[in-house]
Amino acid sequence: MTQRVDLATVMDRLAVDGLVTEYAMTVDDGDWAAYRGLFTDDGRADYRSAGGIEGEAGRVAEWLAGSVGRFAMRQHLIVNRRLRFGTLQRDTGDTAEVRADYVNPMRLAGGDGTSTAPDFVCGGRYAFGLLRTPDGWRLRAVVVDEKWRRLPDPLPHP
Repeated sequence: MTQRVDLATVMDRLAVDGLVTEYAMTVDDGDWAAYRGLFTDDGRADYRSAGGIEGEAGRVAEWLAGSVGRFAMRQHLIVNRRLRFGTLQRDTGDTAEVRADYVNPMRLAGGDGTSTAPDFVCGGRYAFGLLRTPDGWRLRAVVVDEKWRRLPDPLPHP
């Protein structure tokens, strides 16, 4: 029996890890329909610490589409993932919380949509709240705690 419980926990850990990775890739790829699909129906995201908005996932996806569109390249690196499972209705493992650090380099787009230097880089910590649903693990909450950012140096005048 213990072996079976351990296998279920491992499977949940892999599924949760995959969901966090999918989150990063949907943002980096600008796949806003897939982004919304990662959340529960009542899922919310909070990007206020990074100068953004807080709200339901669909509204935040619209804001992200406009906000990150000025960057031709985005690459979220989400590391140091700490996962804790919780309970809901006395069944173990129905909820999960992930705290994870991130570094996010982005490259500004040129006038024709091509990438141009210099880069914009920021970093901080995510707090993900997850819920097991009939369709698998989904995000119930995403909170960004931006801790630092490096803005591009102004280009020298000719």
